[in-house]
Amino acid sequence: MTARDEHATVRDGSEVAGSGGSGPSGDDLITAWGLVHEAMNAIQPRLLHGITPDGRDMAGPWFEVLIRLQRTPGHQLPMSRLAREVSLSTGGFTKLADRLEKEGYLERHNCSTDRRVVYATLTDQGLEFIGVARVRHVERLREHVLAPLGEAGVRQLATIARTLRDSACD
Repeated sequence: MTARDEHATVRDGSEVAGSGGSGPSGDDLITAWGLVHEAMNAIQPRLLHGITPDGRDMAGPWFEVLIRLQRTPGHQLPMSRLAREVSLSTGGFTKLADRLEKEGYLERHNCSTDRRVVYATLTDQGLEFIGVARVRHVERLREHVLAPLGEAGVRQLATIARTLRDSACD
């Protein structure tokens, strides 16, 4: 076993223990994860640019909440689940829900069987709004994700992302 097998040497000369030798080095792992972040930060604004019905950009959390509600049967989900799925604190999500409700895109309803549960429900106006935004978003996904990756690459990306998501939920 070489020193390289026992420790990964990173660019600044320091070592990261436990790289093992058979897999990627610590530097390789950091680089790979950094590239994921860089790709998301570069592509996300392009995906949401000008996608509202009036041609404005949309904030990521707004889109994520509305698209999740649109794609859910009955167009409603518990607010706590939505907050978790879009990576917002409960307080942060409440503020977002307040703005979406003020715009007329969602309503809140109490659960009839559990007073602790509050549902966010997409309104007809919200359904129309996200319908237009979704069409434009898909156009941009085709341009900025499908075009560079191809069909097989998109399937592989979905598999990898699902694996990482699911492993984080264990």
